[in-house]
Amino acid sequence: MASTLIVPGLRNSGPTHWQTWLEQRLPDARRIEQADWERTCLSDWAAQVRDGIDAAAGPVWIVAHSFGCLASVTAGCTRPGRIRGALLVAPADPARFGEPEALLEERLPFPSLVVASSNDPWVSLASAGRWAAQWGADFLDIGPAGHINVDSGHGPWADGLQLFRRLQAGGQNFSV
Repeated sequence: MASTLIVPGLRNSGPTHWQTWLEQRLPDARRIEQADWERTCLSDWAAQVRDGIDAAAGPVWIVAHSFGCLASVTAGCTRPGRIRGALLVAPADPARFGEPEALLEERLPFPSLVVASSNDPWVSLASAGRWAAQWGADFLDIGPAGHINVDSGHGPWADGLQLFRRLQAGGQNFSV
């Protein structure tokens, strides 16, 4: 049976964030921890995700947010047979963090869904769509939802859980 890795972004996902809510509903979920939640470094963060993948007893599902999406994509490309799929929510724009885009340009070797917002302050909808296409991921624009975090009203997020379940079931043509 596959487990689920929760991969938060900058500053972690606090107690009222949808990732924490989701983690509490998935008995097989485990959160990836970072040495420094205030400082992003793609290679360091991706190493933590790789360690989490390697530590799992079997294959994993990934549920990532923001910079955690970038770390998950980077790690996932090095562990293709170990990942069943990834829900990538509000992926951060690597340029905003001074990260080279070349590290993120591989097509993902597993099913994935990028969920983005039309008014996300951390990544434009066009950029999120471009990354989804680059990664070979399905893409879902959920409209004006900010950064899909607590600040934009996304504590408990039933639609997010539904999207994850549909991804796990092999769904396509996603909508909320």
